[in-house]
Amino acid sequence: MIHQKKSMDKKTLFRNILITTLILGFTTAGSFAFFRFTSNAENIAVFYMLAVVFIARFTTGYVPGIIASLISVICVNFAFTYPFFSLTFSVDGYPITFAALMIIASLTSMTTTHLKEKNRILNEQEKLLMEAEKEKMRANLLRAVSHDLRTPLTSIIGTSSAYLDSGSSLTEEERRSMVQTIYDDSNWLLHMVENLLSVTRIRQTDAHVSTTLEPVEEVVSEAVSRLKKRLPDARIRVSTPEDFIMAPMDATLIEQVIINLLENGIYHSGSDAPMELTVTAEQKNAVFRIRDHGHGIREDLLPNIFDGYADTATSSGDSRKGMGIGLSICKTIIMAHDGDIWAENLPDGALFTFTLPLGEETYES
Repeated sequence: MIHQKKSMDKKTLFRNILITTLILGFTTAGSFAFFRFTSNAENIAVFYMLAVVFIARFTTGYVPGIIASLISVICVNFAFTYPFFSLTFSVDGYPITFAALMIIASLTSMTTTHLKEKNRILNEQEKLLMEAEKEKMRANLLRAVSHDLRTPLTSIIGTSSAYLDSGSSLTEEERRSMVQTIYDDSNWLLHMVENLLSVTRIRQTDAHVSTTLEPVEEVVSEAVSRLKKRLPDARIRVSTPEDFIMAPMDATLIEQVIINLLENGIYHSGSDAPMELTVTAEQKNAVFRIRDHGHGIREDLLPNIFDGYADTATSSGDSRKGMGIGLSICKTIIMAHDGDIWAENLPDGALFTFTLPLGEETYES
């Protein structure tokens, strides 16, 4: 490890020397060409000050910029100040001029280097915050999985055990009700597995997904069709723009988000009114709005509803099915698409909104 650090130091030193030499070399050559054609030496100092700024920008540490400042002052004095090709600081006004040039160049170098270092620190802090957010989402997802998967499994085991123990003494209606319960909970488990498989499609290295330009209307249509296969009685009103909108996305994952949000509204809104799915194009974003006409979301759940655990037992007729894991996965998917997602209450229901950045190409139908 120590040897590797020394090797990196030598590499950085060589890089600093190379960059400083090249920039000062090009600046000197350009200054000679400028002086030869214009005979104007007054602007040469500006060229060297720009060189110092570039050196400070593309090298590591303060030293290269300070050394470049000193070399620049010497070059201006030696090559572009009368008498030419001799160092002299005795002429009236020269000491003050060159001292000022040295101070300005050094301050410029240090300021540039400081800003670059500050920017590097801010970038590292941002990466740490993103990593902390990813860890928080993983923890919330695990908590949601343990809750949302354990509940239907317990129901399946309990119902099937009761059926096996008392099946012969049950009426046909009771047996059918038990089998229906097992079927519903098994279907719910399958839906949860689909959600978890969706998350595995997201690259864990940078929490982003591979996207392709997809027609928004077709993705919405496919999502509604998939949901109808699971819930044939679901009523959904869909509204999409007349323009043919393309957005970069992983179509399967976005379909899963739409299905999760629609299904949550159907199960938890407490209303038989049709769900509404509206898509619009606004400010270079495709905006998806999914609303119900039920009792809304409990105010204590609203701020953290996408964090992975949302127990709706007191506000839903089906307490076996929480919203936690589905909404947590929705947030994970949308963030991986560089979009945004939020929820709000309306006077007659709840509204879930998520956005996706639009592609550069948009076609009219």
